[in-house]
Amino acid sequence: MPSRLAEAGGALDVLWIGTATGLEAKVTAAEAIPFKTVATGKLRRSANPLKMISPANVKDMGRVPLGAAQARSAVAEFAPDVVLGTGGYVAVPVGVAARMCHRPLVVHEQTVRLGLGNRALARMATRVAVSSESTLQFLPESARATAVVTGNPVRPEVLTGQGDKAIQALGLWGFDRSLPTVYITGGAQGSQQINELVSEILPWLLRHANVVHQCGPSHEERLRERASVLPEHLRSRYLVTGFVGPELPDVLALAGVVVSRSGAGTLAELTALGRAAVFIPLATSAGNEQEHNARHLADAGAAVALLGRAAPDTLQAAIGPLLTDPARRADIARRAAEHGRPDAADRLVDVLLSVVDRSSPDPAHAGRRRPG
Repeated sequence: MPSRLAEAGGALDVLWIGTATGLEAKVTAAEAIPFKTVATGKLRRSANPLKMISPANVKDMGRVPLGAAQARSAVAEFAPDVVLGTGGYVAVPVGVAARMCHRPLVVHEQTVRLGLGNRALARMATRVAVSSESTLQFLPESARATAVVTGNPVRPEVLTGQGDKAIQALGLWGFDRSLPTVYITGGAQGSQQINELVSEILPWLLRHANVVHQCGPSHEERLRERASVLPEHLRSRYLVTGFVGPELPDVLALAGVVVSRSGAGTLAELTALGRAAVFIPLATSAGNEQEHNARHLADAGAAVALLGRAAPDTLQAAIGPLLTDPARRADIARRAAEHGRPDAADRLVDVLLSVVDRSSPDPAHAGRRRPG
């Protein structure tokens, strides 16, 4: 997005506002993006209203006024042409600050269901961008007229992978190219649940596919030990690694099937690539958003989702038809691609620029492009 905004003309100044302990602190440091922190509180939801009046909730809610004051100070000092909020608790004070400072606010919802933060901000936003048409129904009535479906931006390099490069970079010389390749991932730290499920069906899986298994650094040694007892012809089709780095686009290009969690970023990448996927949602995700994401694609025939009980037999039943029936695999991949929006970043930038151009009476000022 920054490069696309810069191409639109004029200088581009960006200020990222987040929390000191969030992932954004690491990202901004690595990318040399100016960063300011604000205090924020997390609302721990419960079906029992009395449990919501917990000491932790009360303590966190007490941080909200401080965060709002800090956000207002940051927005007033930076004076952005537009503020982009992408959800989460930290977005609320920043969005409120945008309104108080009379700055246009664009809210972007990355998941299928509307998060609590974006639900509150949608009512005051200049424009609302969503990742899927199905999200529109969850918007407040007053926000639907300003809403636009942009999709969820994906990293450009993800779309340019080459399978043959993955073979060379990772030394996958034992892979049988007549078989489909399955990429298994539980995220950067890996997933013990996914690792255990895969381990239980691994001999069967390797009779039908090559496997690249990104298991997380803390799980790698144990999984290597388990794989060491496999027959050589199966073991040569299995790569277990703690982490996949710059080779990821090439691994995704090589893979015919992906087994993973169903976070918003994962869905965006796999649908943009048109990959058949088996999703195992993270049960503890906020608002059960991963299950909603997975169900959205599964109901459209664009993925397979293990909803409810995830066990070795259910995983084998889910992935089996994708490996043995190329037509079935291709059909799910095609339907996934229909939900993909590889140009989502461009669409979102267009929304930001339209708000800037509309709100700034001075064309020279509008060309400055300073999203907060």
